[in-house]
Amino acid sequence: MKGFNLLPTNTNIPFIKGRYVTYSIAAIISLTTLICYLIWGMNYGIDFKGGIMLEAKTKGPANISQLRQELNTLSLGEVSLQEYGSPSDVLIRVEHQPGGEKGQEEAINKIKQSLDVEFRRIETVGPKLGEELISNGAQAIIWGLLAMLVYIWFRFEWQFGVCAIIALIHDALGVLALYSIFRFEFNTTAIVAILTTIGYSINDTVVIYDRVRENLRKFKKKTIPDILNISINETLSRTILTSGSTLLALFALYFFGGEVIATYSFPIIVGIIIGTYSSICLAPPLLLFFSARHFRQAEE
Repeated sequence: MKGFNLLPTNTNIPFIKGRYVTYSIAAIISLTTLICYLIWGMNYGIDFKGGIMLEAKTKGPANISQLRQELNTLSLGEVSLQEYGSPSDVLIRVEHQPGGEKGQEEAINKIKQSLDVEFRRIETVGPKLGEELISNGAQAIIWGLLAMLVYIWFRFEWQFGVCAIIALIHDALGVLALYSIFRFEFNTTAIVAILTTIGYSINDTVVIYDRVRENLRKFKKKTIPDILNISINETLSRTILTSGSTLLALFALYFFGGEVIATYSFPIIVGIIIGTYSSICLAPPLLLFFSARHFRQAEE
């Protein structure tokens, strides 16, 4: 029984021929991310820059604008509110207050006295802990990339691993660009979104690389660009179906899961789109920078 193919089996889209366009797009994404980061930095959330987070439940549907007005009269600096879960559940974030722990306690007391709500959870994050979280998050991404490099190296060849890591760095920068350009709050969920993106992207890349390895043995007389193009087209239906089914679930979460879930799922949606693009159009063409003779000898 044959599986379902989204595209005809004889699909022959010239991906390799358009590789210079792909390289240009990748370079633009990477440079844009770096420039925006140097100019604006990241809009770090309380998780990273420190502050106060309170989960509150109102007696009826929350009036966010009224609650915001009441909090603004307290002169606590940056304050953000968002509805999550039910209409009566509110997440309140307040920037870190001067005065150490005493300053945070005073701010919490002001909020409690000002708002007629039930406080379910109150957390404070210090700037030092925020710096540690940034460091730990960066280390998690770096170690994840190195682990994938080692895996691809042993499964294929080191050239495949290097090309895969370049594509994954491009994917991570694409997600970072989203946070830097549109000033989305960069918190621990952003780290999760980046790790999810590179994990999903490497899965598609491995499938294509595995087909490249098979076709290197199968087609002895074809050129490397032809083999790469054949391999991409042969796995194209599977790649699009896998990404498409995942995106359907994420779009459902984005549109129907509430504001908090939407904030979390949107970067992953963008990441999967970028990761799918790089797996098809960036990771395989990068192999052309290495010796075709070496691939032939490795597979013989």
